[in-house]
Amino acid sequence: MKSEPKYRYPEPIKIENRQWPSRIIEKAPIWASVDLRDGNQALPIPMNPEKKLEYFQMLCRIGFKEIEVSFPAASQDDFDFVRRLIGENLVPEDVRITTLTQMRENLIDRTVQSLVGVNRAVLHAYLATSDLHGRFVFGLTREELKKRAVEGTIMTRDILAKYDMLDKVAYEFSPEEFTDSDLDFVIDVCAAVKEAWGKAPKRGFILNLPATVERRPPNQYADMIEYFCNKFPGRDEVTVSLHAHNDQGCAVAATELALLAGADRVEGTIFGHGERTGNVDIAVLALNLQSRGVETGLDFSHMAEIVRIVEDNSGIEVHPRHPYAGQLVFTAFSGSHQDAIRKGMDERRETSEFFHQGWKMPYLHIDPADVGREYEKLIRINSQSGKGGVVFLLEKEYGIFPPKAMHPEIGRAVQNFVDKSGGEVDSSMLLDIFRNNFVNITGPYSMSGYTRASNSIGDLVGVEFVWHENDRSWELASSGNGPLSAVVNALRKADILPGFVLEDFCEKTMGSSADAKALAFVGVRMKEDGKIFYGAGEHSNIDRAAVGALVSALNRAARAKEAEKAAK
Repeated sequence: MKSEPKYRYPEPIKIENRQWPSRIIEKAPIWASVDLRDGNQALPIPMNPEKKLEYFQMLCRIGFKEIEVSFPAASQDDFDFVRRLIGENLVPEDVRITTLTQMRENLIDRTVQSLVGVNRAVLHAYLATSDLHGRFVFGLTREELKKRAVEGTIMTRDILAKYDMLDKVAYEFSPEEFTDSDLDFVIDVCAAVKEAWGKAPKRGFILNLPATVERRPPNQYADMIEYFCNKFPGRDEVTVSLHAHNDQGCAVAATELALLAGADRVEGTIFGHGERTGNVDIAVLALNLQSRGVETGLDFSHMAEIVRIVEDNSGIEVHPRHPYAGQLVFTAFSGSHQDAIRKGMDERRETSEFFHQGWKMPYLHIDPADVGREYEKLIRINSQSGKGGVVFLLEKEYGIFPPKAMHPEIGRAVQNFVDKSGGEVDSSMLLDIFRNNFVNITGPYSMSGYTRASNSIGDLVGVEFVWHENDRSWELASSGNGPLSAVVNALRKADILPGFVLEDFCEKTMGSSADAKALAFVGVRMKEDGKIFYGAGEHSNIDRAAVGALVSALNRAARAKEAEKAAK
């Protein structure tokens, strides 16, 4: 058997008189968000209807006029969400919602049912056209694939006609795995699909050409789009759409080049959420164009609020180095960078006249104010500093690595200090704020006489200790799969505390010497109101650091409850 190489460079596209490299993007494409379909389906915990609605309304505020909202035939939740948008008149008049379906009659019918009563919509159907899928996944020849695409299109048209919705619903066809497919075959399939659909306005018929799995370099995606646009019959009668994935980290570049090659429309997600490495990041792509003077029609001037909604509803944090939304991207760490930016700010009028543009700044390619931000120096922390900057300094200066879920609490503690004291906080003050608010916190609860019990058996660890609440004390003992678990079990059995659940635990040795201390973090969720409180414990004994963190967390919860009572 002949040995084949494991990987091969993709075959270049044979294209005559290539035009796209010499073009520039002068106007924005049609933007189509697929956050609520691609970005939702790929989440560890998909959004519930309320989160999807909040996300949908955010997308409308940003300025998206086309939003793919669900796969109605895939679940009752998705179907109900579309019905809610339509039934409660939640879709703005200038917005088209899109629903996705596979090319099967029962799925198409279910999808059309979800759209009954809509004013404007797009029905998006897809079928893989690559030999990899057609031959080895579906077991179909190319002709059989083409026949299925045509029959599915006719079926879609007939079902829309049955519900008297042909004049309200546009059609979008995606030859899935476009970049893995034979170009001439894809053109043949798309032409047959267009003929089967019949006459339609340009915005009423969309051919979406996806890089379903990014295997080619960006310039080859552009070549394929230019080739398609040149060869497709009736190009002026269809909207050519892009849908790039980010498997090789090039989705933004590939999409920009493919727009130069003649595409009209871009599908993607805010911050690039989606399956595997995600879709093209529309925030990055749109703000790239804005930074080059292209009016995009999208408003990212309230980026902090957008980040909050995306993080809260997706459960995925935005990377601190995200080009426009990251906490650290408009921050200069080094003195030389800070000095250059300061001088650039002072010389804004002169640089504007010299370069004939309003913004030209050392190290800042876009004005942070355009996304609701400010240029920040992280050497000092002030009232404008986010939790990312605060925690970064703790990590960088002191080797303190709190769990991510604790970051907002640390940020609030610093913010409260700054609000009361004013001015800035240097790194030593930041450490004091952290210790005073989280480490070995005193309160109504304390512990003494902690020892590991001699009756530890197998994997179970036994502990004994005296628990104190103000002037009352209890001698307790129990076992668990670790010292902290044993302490928690003992407290629960004694039933002397408000109900709580151990939500988070991590520990780290500070330093490498023999007398190095351990720092532990514990998060507890109080059953009464569901609030989470974090505490830290520092001790030369790693077990004592962990139980100290638990005591700190419970004392912080007790303090918060007392403060709440006092405020009423």
